[in-house]
Amino acid sequence: MTVTLGGAVSELTYPEVGATRGGSLPAGYHHLRHRCALPPGSFPVAAEAVLSWRLHRAAGVRMRTDAVRAAPGVRVTPGPGVGPLRVWGPCEVVWVVDDEREAGFGYGTLPGHPERGEEAFLVRRDADGAVSFEVTAFSRPDRWFMTAAGPAGRAVQHGYARWLAHTLRRLVR
Repeated sequence: MTVTLGGAVSELTYPEVGATRGGSLPAGYHHLRHRCALPPGSFPVAAEAVLSWRLHRAAGVRMRTDAVRAAPGVRVTPGPGVGPLRVWGPCEVVWVVDDEREAGFGYGTLPGHPERGEEAFLVRRDADGAVSFEVTAFSRPDRWFMTAAGPAGRAVQHGYARWLAHTLRRLVR
């Protein structure tokens, strides 16, 4: 298995770098785990969609980056939303896995992001060939408007994870 951790850790806005890869999410943050099944045999297409930003772009997220694929240390600024409601949040990829069973990455927030934490997008293929997609995150508000959003902000984050899963299922069909 190839797992690469890296990045300019000193600029990340939280100390628990890589926790989305380790499985145990840190206390003091809101946690998100969303998992869905993908069609059998879809692993190669799903893996490439996740690692190449295609999933995010197909879901309507603008991705500001010079990199064609996720790699440790790559800076990316996702912009989910529409028009004036688009919220930009600078991130840095902190880990990547890309092998025959798992493919995906986690990125952490940089200064200027509306939250502090990490989010990961991972495609898995188990020993029986079943394929799944998982979004894992831990975060807490870092801007007044995210604090003011309260539970509504967390509901949007959960809806976003479900939308990504729906989009990936569409892409792999």
